[in-house]
Amino acid sequence: MAAVTRLSTRASFLSSIANRYLSSELNSHAPFRLVPTRGEDQKNSHVRWVFLGCPGVGKGTYASRLSNLLGVPHIATGDLVREELASSGPLSSRLSEIVNQGQLVSDEIIINLLSKRLVAGEAKGDLGFILDGFPRTIKQAEILEGVTDIDLVINLRLREDVLLEKCLGRRICNQCGGNFNVASIDIKAENGSPGIVMAPLLPPVNCMSKLNTRSDDTEVVVKERLRIYNELSRPVEEFYRNRGKLLEFNLPGGIPESWPKLLHALNLDDYEDKHSAAA
Repeated sequence: MAAVTRLSTRASFLSSIANRYLSSELNSHAPFRLVPTRGEDQKNSHVRWVFLGCPGVGKGTYASRLSNLLGVPHIATGDLVREELASSGPLSSRLSEIVNQGQLVSDEIIINLLSKRLVAGEAKGDLGFILDGFPRTIKQAEILEGVTDIDLVINLRLREDVLLEKCLGRRICNQCGGNFNVASIDIKAENGSPGIVMAPLLPPVNCMSKLNTRSDDTEVVVKERLRIYNELSRPVEEFYRNRGKLLEFNLPGGIPESWPKLLHALNLDDYEDKHSAAA
């Protein structure tokens, strides 16, 4: 009971810090560290990484693969929002309206959901994580900097016309919950721009008749999300670039082309080989 009380108190404390920051009252307070600062000898399983990139670029796909490879939790704020929507909790109706209009969820709500997830992870003994979808604004980045030490920020880049096709091709199986993509992208090289090929990520036969399109994956909403991202989130890239933590990665194609090159950029080529050999 004492342990539960401590965790509950800590979650409330973190939320209160976020709220004070959002109302510009945090500057006079020392930053709270949810996870202790690590020594240089910590292993890959303790990484604290962030994935940035436009909606639909593939942050979840590559963050999930790295999560499995390195054995660290993959925390997607989009999933946290969808879980809250499905829970019929006090925020669900408010979130539903925001998401369906293609607007960004407020800092206050995201920080509340994320703080609960980080505290729950700490209770289980998690020392590392890979964040996907957070931070999206300078204010969120500053709050995160006061909460924990981020090692590396990976910024995935992809041309906008491809992003639109990818988003409109996303499907979710209403039975198994699997994420798939029916878009078949084949753009030829022209005017000095490289071509790009991305094969569809099709579901197994038993899921084919059970695919749903996300309610917010319409052309109007996707374009609005991209506009908002460019307006609010591009400065976040500069925030981390100035701190020497930003890795820019241009996706050359689908997973078969991009995954090995991403591992190489992260100096994880050998790590995957060793991991596969040990499996």
